[in-house]
Amino acid sequence: MRLSPELESLTVPDWIKRLPKAELHLHLEGCASAETLVALARANSRAELPLAEVRERLAYSDFAGFLEAFKYVSQQLRTPADYAFLLRELLASLHRQNVLYAEITLSAGVVLWKRQDLDSVFAALRDAAEQARKEHPVEVCWIFDATRQLGAEHVAQVAESALRWQDAGVVAFGIGGDEQQGPPELFRATFEKIRAASLRATVHAGETAGPESIWAALRTLGAERIGHGLAAFRDPELLDYLATKQVPLEVCPTSNLRTGALALQTGSDDLRQHPLVDYCRRGLRVTLNTDDPGLFDTSLNQEYALAHGLGLGREDLIGVAENAFASAFCEPKLKRALLERFRAGVAVLPTTDKS
Repeated sequence: MRLSPELESLTVPDWIKRLPKAELHLHLEGCASAETLVALARANSRAELPLAEVRERLAYSDFAGFLEAFKYVSQQLRTPADYAFLLRELLASLHRQNVLYAEITLSAGVVLWKRQDLDSVFAALRDAAEQARKEHPVEVCWIFDATRQLGAEHVAQVAESALRWQDAGVVAFGIGGDEQQGPPELFRATFEKIRAASLRATVHAGETAGPESIWAALRTLGAERIGHGLAAFRDPELLDYLATKQVPLEVCPTSNLRTGALALQTGSDDLRQHPLVDYCRRGLRVTLNTDDPGLFDTSLNQEYALAHGLGLGREDLIGVAENAFASAFCEPKLKRALLERFRAGVAVLPTTDKS
């Protein structure tokens, strides 16, 4: 197909914007920026939140500090309507970036920890997504996430909630939080139960812990996708396994930089040390994600631009984008339709890198 001069001359940012994309590792609560929280308080006629104060609360210098910032955001989400407010902003942002599909992680365990009604929160989110569909037609599925350091009983409770909403858009269950706390063996029975019910499994692993965390996610919990997988480069056998089995990795470069995970794993906070490009060259099934875009001041388009700057060409980025659609947990009919839309969108894009 001969492309128009306009398409042939697209700059990298414009090309990325036109590239159809999917995102698989995206925490709803982490989409809230300081400005979003101020707007949320104002919309609900609550006490004014000074922007400078909120920014200070969201500042952090390590992974523990990041978890505290995430906790602060969660504490501002007090009603189901607050969660819906955040989702509407997120869907508008995704639509502007030409994201066709998103699997959004709800920190269901945190909702329960706050003693909020998880069913009411999720019902509000479903309604908000449906209402936003005409203006921001992003296909959405949900992942319920538990916090591993809160223990086995907590994780099991979140899994029960995920199973209860399985027929209403919840496609997967996962665990996040501090990898150093809560050995995978504690959660084996819960993951066996959700897999027996055909609910999919994704596990944060190899973010702040070593390759052994990824192996445990795969062997003990039966994870079908790995959240982050940053530490995999430290184990050649694991790299071979991931490449051979084509286990999808939900890679989040800016997140790894901002939380200090990159420096922890590589000894450097230079993004050029991130293993993203090497993973792609080795044939691992890499997907690009933002993780917590509000807290990391990023977007999916920015992650693709970053990957291009690190050495991935346009054909590489097309492959990464296709990986995301192919690795989605949605039902097969929707996946086929999304892949068709993706391929149609790519067919009109140039693949030669411009200066």
